[in-house]
Amino acid sequence: MSTSGILIVVMAVLFACGVYAMLERSLTRVLIGFLLLGNAVNLLLLIVMGQPGVAPFFGEGSGLAGEGGDMSDPLPQALTLTAIVITFAVSAFLLALIYRSWQLGQADTVEDDDEDIAVRERGIDAEDTMDDDEEEDESIATDFVGVDTTPVTVVPGLVDDAPLDRPKGGDRR
Repeated sequence: MSTSGILIVVMAVLFACGVYAMLERSLTRVLIGFLLLGNAVNLLLLIVMGQPGVAPFFGEGSGLAGEGGDMSDPLPQALTLTAIVITFAVSAFLLALIYRSWQLGQADTVEDDDEDIAVRERGIDAEDTMDDDEEEDESIATDFVGVDTTPVTVVPGLVDDAPLDRPKGGDRR
């Protein structure tokens, strides 16, 4: 197996472990999963970068755009730096969430609240009956024309129907 093949397998394992860890209720495991996903993305960007060990703008044919040469694509390198910064920022935010959760409840697991439990227990039949309870009123106007509660009122005499005579060339006197 080549070096790229090994990196692809490692990247796939990191993605799989990261997604599995992020599906847990523990915020610490979510953080670990996010870090694994961040490293997998960095490996993905390094794999698509091109030949390893080659500078992005230096090599044979680096002067002409049409010539091929031993060059590496610089865009994945820039994206890798951006991915590192984003992973660091989101990890710091998750660490703050974990710390605050530990301060408030001495646990870092996300628990269901009463509304989540009520929504889970409500079945499809309850949603169908809720849809049937709502009766549509046919007399409701949708365009507000001729209604006392019109959002925009036009006062007669303030609006002139004649076109405005403005001098051309941006000169407004």
